[in-house]
Amino acid sequence: MRLGIFKDWLGKVGQLFTRRGVDEELLEELEETLIAADVNVNAVQEILETLRQEARAQRLREADDVRACLQTLLRGWLGEPAPLAVSATPPTVYLFVGVNGVGKTTSIAKVAHMLQRQGKRVLLAAGDTFRAAAIDQLQIWAERLGCDLVKHKEGADPSAVVFDAIQAARARGVDFVLADTAGRQHTHARLMEELKKVHRVAEKALERPPDEVLLVLDAVAGQNAIRQAEEFARALPLSGIVLTKLDSTSRGGAVLTVRKQLGIPIKLVGLGEKADQIAPFDPDTFVEGLLAAE
Repeated sequence: MRLGIFKDWLGKVGQLFTRRGVDEELLEELEETLIAADVNVNAVQEILETLRQEARAQRLREADDVRACLQTLLRGWLGEPAPLAVSATPPTVYLFVGVNGVGKTTSIAKVAHMLQRQGKRVLLAAGDTFRAAAIDQLQIWAERLGCDLVKHKEGADPSAVVFDAIQAARARGVDFVLADTAGRQHTHARLMEELKKVHRVAEKALERPPDEVLLVLDAVAGQNAIRQAEEFARALPLSGIVLTKLDSTSRGGAVLTVRKQLGIPIKLVGLGEKADQIAPFDPDTFVEGLLAAE
């Protein structure tokens, strides 16, 4: 996983630690840096207070000791790596949710490509039936990747698309169903209720809950991404997050806040627009990048 997009922020943090030992001036600069990087204010205060306590208790004087203390704290927040679930009874079904513009359809294509490289058969379900462009975009990706696609006409019931996709996957011996859903404005109650229906129908068709309910978040969105996560988590049993656009100008502090506040693991990160530019989220690499001195 490449973290070069965090270079400016993380380089600054590294410089703060390498200039001198821990003191209030350094902590104030660190506070400003973390808030500017979209880390939640409450989380920032917890980080700073922990560093103050550890600095006193362990008599931290060296920059490397302070960095190690912060690394341990952040690594604990992120938890262990969380791989995607795979059902023992195919098809494995992943529902992708999120607002328009976050890179949801592209993320579906990337996951499909990743699974195909593992030798798996994949079927895409065009469940965003409210936008003809969304159906067309997924069809283009299906043709590029050479995988099956189930779609209905624009305006059709999204739940019916997902149901038919699961049935088709069973009949064709497909390993994975990746289902798109309409780009919900997370503040729109009626549309969120429809997402709940999609989940219920998928569960009925499978005779078990969907294996993953993945929320796609735009890393550039900062605090708005956190609000999206909160609202979707109220409506659905989110199992993981796909964080997109980490190749852009995002600062990425939302990763820490979402994981700390909501307990939802980050499972995948998107690093570009190409089909192979997706990777499992590696918390060790992420934290190492956060505290890089250069």
